[in-house]
Amino acid sequence: MNTKISLALIFSGLINSATAMTTSEPIQPVKPAKLTNKPLVELGKKLYFDPRLSKSGFISCNSCHNLSMGGTDNLKTSIGHNWQQGPINSPTVLNSSMNVAQFWDGRAVDLKEQAGGPIANPKEMGFTHELAVDVLSSIPEYVSAFKKVFNERTIEINQVTQAIAEFEKTLVTPNSRFDQWLLGNQSALSKKELQGYQLFKESGCVTCHNGPAVGGSSFQKMGLIKPYITDNPAVGRSAVTGKQVDKYVFKVPTLRNVELTYPYFHDGNVDTLEQAVDIMGEIQLGRKFTGDENSKIVAFLKTLTGEQPLFSMPILPPSTNKTPRPQPFN
Repeated sequence: MNTKISLALIFSGLINSATAMTTSEPIQPVKPAKLTNKPLVELGKKLYFDPRLSKSGFISCNSCHNLSMGGTDNLKTSIGHNWQQGPINSPTVLNSSMNVAQFWDGRAVDLKEQAGGPIANPKEMGFTHELAVDVLSSIPEYVSAFKKVFNERTIEINQVTQAIAEFEKTLVTPNSRFDQWLLGNQSALSKKELQGYQLFKESGCVTCHNGPAVGGSSFQKMGLIKPYITDNPAVGRSAVTGKQVDKYVFKVPTLRNVELTYPYFHDGNVDTLEQAVDIMGEIQLGRKFTGDENSKIVAFLKTLTGEQPLFSMPILPPSTNKTPRPQPFN
C-alpha cells in the first residue's frame, strides 16, 4: 500500500475514533472562541474592565466576574455599591455564552440583556443607564471607538451591552484534560479520574450536568429528593415566572473550571468540592457517596479546568473634565 495512503487512512481512523467518542459521551469538548468582529470585542473588553460604568467609579464587570479568579470573585455573595452585600453568589462568566439564560433565575435571555442589569442595579454598580452613557459620551476616545464600530454619532446603552456581550462570548476555556481525553488522548486522565467520570455518569449527575459546559442548559429544582436548607432568600425561577412550582428552581451551573469557582451553590454556603459532591448526592440523587467515591468524583471534576482566556489588559481611555465625578456615597 502507498505510504501516503496508509498514513491518511490511519489519521482518518483516529479522527473518526475521536468523533465517535465525543458523540457517544454526554459531555462534549469546549470549542475555541471564534473572533468575528475584533473592534467590537476590543471595545467590549475596555467596557468590561472600566469602573466608570458604576456610580462610585470603583466597580467594573470584572469586580464580580474576575478573569484571574475563574470568572468569579470567590466570595459567598458579591460586594456592591456602598459595600452592600449581594443576595446571591456570583456565577462564573467563563463559558457563559453556552447558558440557556443568564443569572441563577434565568431572568436575562442572553449575555446582552445580562450586561445591562448590574449597571442599573442599586446594590451592584448603582448607576443608571442614562448616566453611564453620559460618562462614556464625555470621553473622546470612547466616542471615536463607538462611531467606528457602530457608525452612529451617539452612544446608546444597547451598544454598550452588545459590546460587553461580544467580549464575553470569547471567554471560553477549551483544551481541558478531560477535553483532551474526549478527543482521543487516552493518557490525558488517570485511572482515578476515569473512575470518577464513570461514577459521575452512573450516579445520574449527567442528567443535569451535560453538554459542552457540563451544565447551564436547563433549570432544575434545588433539593429534588431532600430539601436544601439555607438562609438565602433567593427563590429561583418563581421570582421570574410567579409560579409556585418554580420555587427553588435554578439554572444548573456549569462545572467547567469548577475547582476555581468556589464557594458553591447559589447561596455560596459550601466551601469545598468535597462538600458540594456529598450534598448534591444526598439532595438531588438520594445517594450517600463513600469517601473513596467522593474523592474520585472530585478528581474528575478537576479535569474540567480548561485554558483560561489570555489577553492584554486594556488601556482605558482617560477621563476629561466633563466626566461626572465618582459618587462613592449616596
